[in-house]
Amino acid sequence: MPDYRSLPSVNELAGHEDLQRYPQKLRVEAARQAIDQARELLEKGQEVAIEPLAMMAAANLKLGSLRSVQNMSGVILHTGLGRAPLPVAGFAIGYQNLEFDLESGKRGSRQVHVKKLLCDLTGAEDAIVVNNGAAAVLLALSALCTRKEVLLSRGQSVEIGGGFRMPDVIRTSGCKLVDVGTTNKTRIQDYVDAITPKTAAILQCHPSNFEIKGFVESPTTAELALAAKEKGVLFINDQGNGALLDFKEFGVQGVETLPQSVAAGADITIGSGDKLLGGPQCGIVLGRKELVEKMAKHPLARALRIDKTNLSILHATLQFYAFEDYDSIPLIRYLKTPAEDVRALCETLAPEGAEILESTTEIGSGAAPGQGVKSFAIVLETKKPDQLLKALRTYGYVGRIHKGKVWLVPRAARDYFGGLGIQDPEFRAEFNENVRGIIADCWKKWR
Repeated sequence: MPDYRSLPSVNELAGHEDLQRYPQKLRVEAARQAIDQARELLEKGQEVAIEPLAMMAAANLKLGSLRSVQNMSGVILHTGLGRAPLPVAGFAIGYQNLEFDLESGKRGSRQVHVKKLLCDLTGAEDAIVVNNGAAAVLLALSALCTRKEVLLSRGQSVEIGGGFRMPDVIRTSGCKLVDVGTTNKTRIQDYVDAITPKTAAILQCHPSNFEIKGFVESPTTAELALAAKEKGVLFINDQGNGALLDFKEFGVQGVETLPQSVAAGADITIGSGDKLLGGPQCGIVLGRKELVEKMAKHPLARALRIDKTNLSILHATLQFYAFEDYDSIPLIRYLKTPAEDVRALCETLAPEGAEILESTTEIGSGAAPGQGVKSFAIVLETKKPDQLLKALRTYGYVGRIHKGKVWLVPRAARDYFGGLGIQDPEFRAEFNENVRGIIADCWKKWR
């Protein structure tokens, strides 16, 4: 039976000299966390002294709750980890001409910094950027379709992240949702037959995080654009993934790009910046000039606008595309990494006794449901996979459980584990050895 009486009280630990420089409230909370951690150590038969406890409490204070992690989950666009990893260079810091025209010296618009880049890269007449994809849909419907009907296929009446549902977004905009077709089959005639004088738009919504196979049918983007034009209504394509490149070269099929949607004739195209674009969280709106200008003048445009930090990162990301410097975009870099390079990294990081097995790294975030790229994983057999994963997460390594074992897939972490992020060979070798040691220690405790 562990002797919990050997542990100091919360107030005693909070009063330790190593913690005195921190506010009382933070010291008490950090001390409480450290004592909880110490109880777990005692249950394993380990002794705990007050000095190491004070160090643990101080570490809790310094870490906070938001920290960098290494994505070894086997999902590149991991929603819980912030989706697309951001470029680490190229964006403005400190003061910047966010809404200041350097030529005239007068107030300007933050949208001008990305508008031309987006139009040049996609062929769109105009563009505006807001804080996320759902906000872009809400703004488009509120500005262009309010108090009128919007047609949406039953197969695209999806629930998006956080439990929010597309029908609710449509109703919040002041529009009336009209369901067309069926879950698995919606034909172009279903849309045409549902159009009335009250119809404002056809909305196409990218299915997120699922796919329907087998007895299915749906019109193409070009077919919907033509039908909408012939019937005198708008066609809004919530394209979703935000891709600017054709992802076939990475082995990912059926991914519609933003330029393809614009070329197909969509009046408004909407995509997310933090999915296959590989940039920050934002909602990108492309379309006909008069429609985008109407959206920009709507009161919601102010409430939903992109913030200065994400705008700066988006600007840098789009410049990488403009200069065809794709290797500066982590998402593209990770997808391009040969599977054998991932295997070699697994061999470097795997502790003795671990398996290295072939796996698939999924795209994630609903950008390409059911698709991924060939990878390899470090596979750790354990009787307590949940505890092993928890131990690894304390060091910032996020893996997953598959078939009762812990799988660590370093494809999306290669910049840190011996990749582009660490250039010096000696330091890289030492870093990798430390990582291998951490994985081995965690596995030894929870094997």
